[in-house]
This record gives sequence, C-alpha cells and structure tokens, in this order.
Amino acid sequence: METRETLSASMEDYLEAIFNIIAEQEAVRPKDIAERLSVSNASVTGALRNLGEKGLINYAPYDVITLTPRGKEVAKDVIHRHQVLRDFFVNVLAIAPDVADEAACRMEHSLSGVIMDRFVEFARFLDVCPRAGDSLISGFRHHCDHNGAVEDCNACLSSILAQIQNKDAASALKKRSITLKEAPPGQQCKVVAIKKRSGMNLRLIEMGVEAGEHIEVERVSVESGIIDIKVKGYLLPLLPDEAAGITVELC
Repeated sequence: METRETLSASMEDYLEAIFNIIAEQEAVRPKDIAERLSVSNASVTGALRNLGEKGLINYAPYDVITLTPRGKEVAKDVIHRHQVLRDFFVNVLAIAPDVADEAACRMEHSLSGVIMDRFVEFARFLDVCPRAGDSLISGFRHHCDHNGAVEDCNACLSSILAQIQNKDAASALKKRSITLKEAPPGQQCKVVAIKKRSGMNLRLIEMGVEAGEHIEVERVSVESGIIDIKVKGYLLPLLPDEAAGITVELC
C-alpha cells in the first residue's frame, strides 16, 4: 500500500473523492471530481496522471476512472481515518458536526496508524465500559456546555448501577431482526443475511457489507430514500431496494 509519507494530502483527497463518487454513481469522470473538490479541470488532470503513475487508478483521457485494488485500499484507509476522527470529535468531545468534519479533514492526512488505532479502541472502550458509556459522554457534554459545572456524583453512580442491572433485559429487547431499510438514523446493526441478487451482492461485498459485519445507519434522505451507512469506517450510500434486501440485527 502507498505509504502516507509518499502520498500527499492532496492526492489522498482525490482518492477519497473518487472512491465516494464510485460508491454513489459507479462511473467517475474528471468533471465529477472537479465539482466534488471545487478545483479546476487542469488540476484534476494533473492529479489523475500522478495517481495513475503510482498505480492507484486506471486513467486514460476521455475514459471513466477506476481505482486499482491498491488504490481502493489506500482510499478506504483515508476514509476510515476521517470517519474515526470525526466520530471521536462529535460523540466523545461533543464538538459540532461541521467543526468536527473540518478538523478531521485536516488531521486525517498526518496521524499515524498507531494513533488512529488507539482512537478507535478508546471510542469502543467508552461505548462498552460500565464506568463510561453514554453516561460519561453526556456528562462531559453537560460539563462543557455549562462552563465546567459538575453534577451530583452520587446520583450519577446510582444511575449507572441501575443501567448495569437492566442491561441484560435491554439487550434481549434489542436482539430482533429487521431489514436495513427499516432501521432509523443512528441505529447500530449487525448484518444477518443479504438476499441474493446478481450484481448487487458483489458490490456490497466489495464495500465490506457481509454477514456478521457491524454497520451504522448514518442518515436517510427524505427525498431520494437513499440510506447512508457507515461500514469499516467509511460511508456507503444504498438505494432503498438494496437496503430492503439486507436483514440486520439491532445492536
């Protein structure tokens, strides 16, 4: 895989844009990239030649652009870094989504894999540890929003104990299967099964959506019905009929 030291932040942005456009509409042309990144056609042409020389994309003038297997892995890594940082800023540090997204864009190109992995592990720890979880995160958000105010610790501990005692009952209620189309925004799920359909299954598997994989519904478009899910650290848009063919278990 291309190392982060030899691939500039600009080139990573191009790879990320190409990956996301492919996920949305399959075919990618230079004008699509120019519109997505708000850059000139000349800049896009130079970047595409550079990426092609590095073996990260298949590029020829007047033809559609595709990612090589190596390019796809590099793009996934960039998107994963961005999503991990953005989620940490929003869900743990209570930063506004637009501010978090901008900061993630700047930082995703410079942090090492070791630090990114630690971000992921810390976020998972906060989510599952009975001493942390949503209570700790919401408490920190309250702390920030009220100029450092500290809540009653005894009341907080009582609340955490009650949550632990009811955990098994709550988990039992969550263990039910629905289609991904029925899952609301913010819902975390585990893929149980995917209805066999030619073409669609191959695309989903390439994007990391397969039985046993954990995903999260990021948002649902009211106008188009397109469902954006988060899988392996990056966003993947699904058409309503694609989501209807995926059975998930609520987490």
